Amino acid sequence: MFALVSAIEPSILAQMGPEVAPSTGTSGITSLLGSAIGAFLTTLIVGAILIAVAPEYTRGRMDDVMKEPVGSFLYGLVSLVLLLIVVVILIVTVIGIFIAIPLAFAAYILWAVGAAIAFLAIGDRLVGHADGWAKPLLVGAAINGALTLTGIGGIITFAIGAAGFGTVLRKII
Repeated sequence: MFALVSAIEPSILAQMGPEVAPSTGTSGITSLLGSAIGAFLTTLIVGAILIAVAPEYTRGRMDDVMKEPVGSFLYGLVSLVLLLIVVVILIVTVIGIFIAIPLAFAAYILWAVGAAIAFLAIGDRLVGHADGWAKPLLVGAAINGALTLTGIGGIITFAIGAAGFGTVLRKII
């Protein structure tokens, strides 16, 4: 969700006109490029940490997301919507802010882990990992960055991230 919002928001605000869009001092292209670089680096770093620290877990989740991508996507999407509702309700209660902030941070971390696993699975499917994990990791991160760079590809990266998020949550819950 975070990747989708960051990829689409500048273009939506730009279409609304200057009286609605806040001036950020950066153009839409610069913002999109920054989002793409951020998506690439996040996938690369989180994926490298997962492979180094928990290779069996990572391989298991990669297999899960490839075996059942639609189910994982739906689970991730529904979980994300419910999580968003809970966070909003907690923030509205004011006292719940102390719960909402760590909950949103944990969701962001799980999203990054899930997205990295999903893109790593795609990279592995495309180039394999017989000669190590560097190549599939770079391919997955490049795909994430390239899709984010296109702007409309943010929808695809969101779907892939939701599938990874759903896969990770299924093993936790």
